[in-house]
Amino acid sequence: MLCYRTIFKATSCGALKRLASNDAASQNVCLNLVRNHDKENFLCTLLLKNPERRSAFAVRAFNVEVAKVSEKVSAGNVGVMPLKFWENTLNTLYRTDGTNIPDHPVIHELRGAIAEHKLSKMYLQRLVSARANSNLNFLTVKQLEDYAEHTVSSVLYLLLEVHGKRNVHCDHAASHLGKAQGIVNLLRSIPYQTRRNAVPIPQELLMAQGVNQERMVRNRADDKGVEEVTFSLASVAFRHLETAKGLLKTVPRTVKPIFLPAVTIERYLQRLRLANFHLTDPTVMRTDSLLPLVLYWRKLLGNY
Repeated sequence: MLCYRTIFKATSCGALKRLASNDAASQNVCLNLVRNHDKENFLCTLLLKNPERRSAFAVRAFNVEVAKVSEKVSAGNVGVMPLKFWENTLNTLYRTDGTNIPDHPVIHELRGAIAEHKLSKMYLQRLVSARANSNLNFLTVKQLEDYAEHTVSSVLYLLLEVHGKRNVHCDHAASHLGKAQGIVNLLRSIPYQTRRNAVPIPQELLMAQGVNQERMVRNRADDKGVEEVTFSLASVAFRHLETAKGLLKTVPRTVKPIFLPAVTIERYLQRLRLANFHLTDPTVMRTDSLLPLVLYWRKLLGNY
């Protein structure tokens, strides 16, 4: 009996150590994935408290994986199958006990977050479906706002659920902040669009200024039409940002750190304004080296 107990104890300890090791490895994969592909949101997420922070990184890592696939979609059905993989994985996570899921660190972490916080499947599905159905060719600003709502605001809704907050005030603030961040993400991507057939600027803004896609890609500092298009889009982002910041007064203090991306958006739009809305100005494109310190200080002050 003593021998049996000793063997059982040793076997159990070994199994637990392997589980703990795999668990830590999955966490590190998610953390590094967000750090390498979504640096500013990585810094914001670091300032969340545990245990919510771990689930937040799982959500953001899932978003990064889906976004990486969508970036490779240039035409036709290229990339559709990888996105179908993530769509099927979500169905499996919500339909079974999770025992038949693919052996993928992000999926393992997301499974834990879903089980612990009862995350809404709808928001995770939006992250996939919006990218699967969009070729980033927007006719109107409204279409762009809807895309930002699905691809950025959905992440914020999930982070609110991770913190146990499901109410209209929080969701309203997250909706506007997500739209602001989505538009800023688009603006920041334009200098890197030279290999694409078109830049993802709403056609109605281009037509209003008589600007074509080629001029947006060249982005000459003396092109006033391009400057006006950029100003118009930045103004839409700024209005959503200001609305979100105003709504934060009604948001519980415990979840306000979720809205730290407002600081990164504000600082980018400020640099863009000082550069006369020239997207390729070095001061606009540079890395914000003070951002980690600013984020930490603003969180301490509760000033978002």
